[in-house]
Amino acid sequence: MAELIDGSGNAPVSTLAQTVSPALAEAVQALLAGRLGNPFALLGPHREGDAVVVRSFQPGARKVEVLNADGEPLAALPMVQMGQNRQPGASGLFAGPVAGLKPGQRYLLRIFWSDAGASEPVQTTEDPYAFDLLLSDFDLHLLAQGKHLELGRCLGAQPMMLGGIDGTRFALWAPNARRVSVVGDFNCWDGRRHPMRLRHGAGIWELFIPRLEAGSRYKYEIVGASGELLPHKADPVARATEAPPATASIVASAAPFAWTDQAWMDTRGQRQGEHAPISIYELHAASWLRILEEGGRSLSWDELSERLIPYALGLGFTHIELLPVMEHPFGGSWGYQPLSQFAPSARFGSPPAFARFVDACHAAGLGVILDWVPAHFPTDPHGLAQFDGTALYEHLDPREGFHQDWNTLIFNLGRNEVCGFLIASALEWLQQFHVDGLRVDAVASMLYRDYSRKPGEWTPNIHGGRENLEAVAFLRNLNQIVAEYCPGAIMIAEESTAWPGVTAPVDQGGLGFSYKWNMGWMHDTLRYAALDPLFRRYHHHDLTFGLLYAFSERFILPISHDEVVHGKGSLLTRMPGDAWQKLANLRAYLGFMWTHPGKKLLFMGCEFGQPAEWNHDQSPHWDLLDDPRHRGIQRLVRDLNRVYSEQPALHVLDCQPHGFSWVIGSDIDNSVLAYLRHADDASGAPPVLVVCNLTPVPRHAYRVGIPAQQQTASVWQELLNSDAAAYGGSNLGNGGQVSAEPVASHGQPASLVLTLPPLATLILRQGN
Repeated sequence: MAELIDGSGNAPVSTLAQTVSPALAEAVQALLAGRLGNPFALLGPHREGDAVVVRSFQPGARKVEVLNADGEPLAALPMVQMGQNRQPGASGLFAGPVAGLKPGQRYLLRIFWSDAGASEPVQTTEDPYAFDLLLSDFDLHLLAQGKHLELGRCLGAQPMMLGGIDGTRFALWAPNARRVSVVGDFNCWDGRRHPMRLRHGAGIWELFIPRLEAGSRYKYEIVGASGELLPHKADPVARATEAPPATASIVASAAPFAWTDQAWMDTRGQRQGEHAPISIYELHAASWLRILEEGGRSLSWDELSERLIPYALGLGFTHIELLPVMEHPFGGSWGYQPLSQFAPSARFGSPPAFARFVDACHAAGLGVILDWVPAHFPTDPHGLAQFDGTALYEHLDPREGFHQDWNTLIFNLGRNEVCGFLIASALEWLQQFHVDGLRVDAVASMLYRDYSRKPGEWTPNIHGGRENLEAVAFLRNLNQIVAEYCPGAIMIAEESTAWPGVTAPVDQGGLGFSYKWNMGWMHDTLRYAALDPLFRRYHHHDLTFGLLYAFSERFILPISHDEVVHGKGSLLTRMPGDAWQKLANLRAYLGFMWTHPGKKLLFMGCEFGQPAEWNHDQSPHWDLLDDPRHRGIQRLVRDLNRVYSEQPALHVLDCQPHGFSWVIGSDIDNSVLAYLRHADDASGAPPVLVVCNLTPVPRHAYRVGIPAQQQTASVWQELLNSDAAAYGGSNLGNGGQVSAEPVASHGQPASLVLTLPPLATLILRQGN
């Protein structure tokens, strides 16, 4: 049985010995063993008869005093001793009545941490266990329903002032844990010192630690459902982290960022709507430009502001898209195995530094899209796996909860709290960091329960089907919430199947995304481009098939990071022929891509025809820009972006079938395509004619039908020729313009007689 003695180790304090009941003794034993699940029942102030007794657990302390709010001593707390051991410091639990202390009255603890005499370190602080309940019942209700949209300001570590006291409030969802403690440098990573209080019903643990400031490192120590002590867990809702390979969470500052981008935020809906030109430069922030002189380190957010923004703008891109910047333990995952869904990776700087980067992009007129991963997460022991000793975030059944392709765990979207966690993460990036859109990774793996699984390796839904009904409901809810709370933001699906209505409104049975990556177009056209031109006549449909479904969704045409890794080769090395033909093929392909219906996306290095595959440990081969042939590819991308943005016919009706019409789609023997792109009637913009010659044979006097001519529009300007000398081509073309002839051709009332350069795309506009 526990007994109380004074700080000198003398005789028991008889007035307190009677208060140590068997229940209290059991609680003391549990505290000392690190098993106490309800610390507020033991620690802090408690009325016992006419007295207020204060109990404080301070292992390693020599003495603890209670002071009033003005710092004047009220009492010295005797130390509780266990069993027959009466040596001072044996338990670290100090307890005793405090004369004159009233219930609810503020007090301080003065803790003497050693026996070093006058020089001993002394800490004065408020008692964490003197504070009342922290989260409101309404917060708990929303959390349990998965409808709390501000988890980043509710759970996790929140610096705040509580009752006039500065400190940090911690809150964590771990409903099956037996005990949860906050650990960090501030308490020697000792899980006995700051156990948390469980709010039953919602499964939320909470604690306010006075005087704990932003910048402090912390984790959670959890005793799991079966009584096992788990590895220290990082905070799932941490808003800042240590830089890997370190794994601690960081208390982030509560100071709001001073945004200067209101003009951008007010207009971004028009800038990235379906009628706007959208050209996206996709990049991996860690490897876009490594500093070789400093060990190959990555650029910081501030350095990326200085180097990346003018580069992307100079090439005419409207947006950048970053591979996931949410903190992830393994750099080789490129960010696609994140563990901190609310924290920008510390590899590049602090969260305010990331906000500065986004603000600078907006000031320059550049949108920011992030890849975001709600499908799965890694199994690292400090992460979400078996978080409270149970399958909390993941499915229990490995047929649902383990992703065989990536050795990751799959989020259990049948749990309200998990769905709420992910939706709040999306809102954190869109609202708190002003990100303009999220590209949702691996949507196909979410939609199908049998994705990448053999028979017997998956479980059907309640109707016996393969569709993941919980994921469908989650995605629809996600997109509806984003549309309501983040005006102008876009949601993009990486979805590789024929699932219907990915970009259709939810109220019409769709998933509600803004855009979908057109993976079918990408696979078909790259397969065609890799063929020797001699055999392309037999695969002409690979280029034309995409137009059969090009307007079934709102599409983005992606040449992404996935197409230049894992032995696929770079975009340039896929092209057939000698060095000249490879470059010409690439130029022609890019011209076809930029004039095809759909928004555009190109991964870094492709814009100057890098021959090597992307390596995340190296930068793109920027030295190639010393070669005029590669500099020509870069110049072509710049001019394609300019023409695409300047010509309404190339973007206004990107997602509408009346924005496209075939002129020549069946010249299989010559591998020639010709088509018209149209603007809407309201713009009054002239149509644009595109002609692609996809063999190395120049074609002279090639007649192409065009719409009826007016006298003022009898000349067609050659806006771009991918064979121009400036791009590294042979400079064969049409001298900048062609006059129309009143000769019907290809079902059109007039025609142009063109010279088609070898392996080239021509873009012509009606009128001067």
